[in-house]
Amino acid sequence: MSETTYQRLARWLDSLPNGFPATKSGVELELLAKLFTPEEAALAATLRLSHEPAEAIAERAEIDTDEAYRMLKKLAKRGLIRAKRGENELVFGILPFVVGFYEESLPRMDEELATLVERYLQESQGAGITEHTPALHRVIPAEESIPFELEIFPHEQASQLLESAKSWGVRDCICRVQQKLIGKGCDHPVENCLVFAPVEGAFTHSDVNRALTKEEALQILAQAEASGLVHSTGNYREPHHYICNCCTCCCGILRGVAEFGVPTAVARADFQAVVDPDVCTGCLDCVERCQFDALALPENTAEVDVTRCVGCGLCAPVCPTGALHLERRPAGEVPPPPGDIREWGIQRAEHRGISLEKVL
Repeated sequence: MSETTYQRLARWLDSLPNGFPATKSGVELELLAKLFTPEEAALAATLRLSHEPAEAIAERAEIDTDEAYRMLKKLAKRGLIRAKRGENELVFGILPFVVGFYEESLPRMDEELATLVERYLQESQGAGITEHTPALHRVIPAEESIPFELEIFPHEQASQLLESAKSWGVRDCICRVQQKLIGKGCDHPVENCLVFAPVEGAFTHSDVNRALTKEEALQILAQAEASGLVHSTGNYREPHHYICNCCTCCCGILRGVAEFGVPTAVARADFQAVVDPDVCTGCLDCVERCQFDALALPENTAEVDVTRCVGCGLCAPVCPTGALHLERRPAGEVPPPPGDIREWGIQRAEHRGISLEKVL
């Protein structure tokens, strides 16, 4: 019974735009079994992307409404499904694996779960979720690297995303926590995954997020940049509620580019690094800084491989002579991000060749 139940949930998750592809070993079923009981998995496999009341979900799952409501609340509290306040009651919806219940499993991340996640990433080459477009995440450039006279849009500015919010918080980076539990990872700061909301006090009573002031959030953003961490967020223009500050050695998405060889695993910023050869002294600082092997020093002057450059801009601040900066890519080279997550999902489903009719 359990295996069939988890297979059903796995197939349902893979029918979402984000994807949750099967592996030969079936490790994804072990992963689900670690997080969901068989009864919870059966119920979760009936949820849709749209939020619904417990009564409608219970009818589809053919179980008692009160029982469904209790299970749905427990699942939502553990971050395994979505929940929000409807007109008169709580309503619930399915949550993808990534970006979704993987990130919300931070309080339950232990060595066993970390090992299962790693097996899944390795066997599916980045969980198979990094090979489709639009990408899950989009790189946000370091603003210090952009010349002041260059126009930059609000969705391209990490600081602007924070400025427009009314509450802010920070949590440990799930990717670095997961990697450390399996004996890998790096020495970058761990507590720097920023979250924010359009309402006040959103993180005051959170068990996962530490509430911040706006100034503290901006400071963490600056510290992440100084540490050489890449800013990224959902690959759409609005609305946003988080900024990841991560690296190619830990991030499940950025590893898609650096480790699994999928250049489209993350959507590039609409910028690229440019070197002034008359100013460059060939010090190698930028080469050592770049996590994507986009910079080289063939003849004592840095050169940029624009096909590998993601436009993060982390190279420019460490250049002692100011020889590096970001410029806009040629018009049309980088498609504009979808307007919102719904538009993103429609485009992603079309690229994957799946229908959203049953999951909406």
